[in-house]
Amino acid sequence: MIIYNVTVNIEDDVHTDWITWMKEVHIPEVMNTGFFLEYKIAKVITTQEDETGHTYAIQYTCNSMDDLDEYQEKHAPKLQEEHTARYSGKFVSFRTLLKVV
Repeated sequence: MIIYNVTVNIEDDVHTDWITWMKEVHIPEVMNTGFFLEYKIAKVITTQEDETGHTYAIQYTCNSMDDLDEYQEKHAPKLQEEHTARYSGKFVSFRTLLKVV
């Protein structure tokens, strides 16, 4: 199993809109691609002294790297573009891959 982890720090002024949009629109669209078995969204509760905004880790679980590669090739660019267009300049994000052992 592979976990595709997306960590996002979102600014305060769009936080409420962002979390609603993620839960009601974005995450369902990602899940509807059929490549992921489940997801979890978690709020990061440890912060740095000078950190602002709200940080979340969204974890999508898939069966294999082949599934993830196909998702990234066929669906990720459009979905990421929609996120960037909606929240441009209001977030930073990074992605990590984890293998369940």
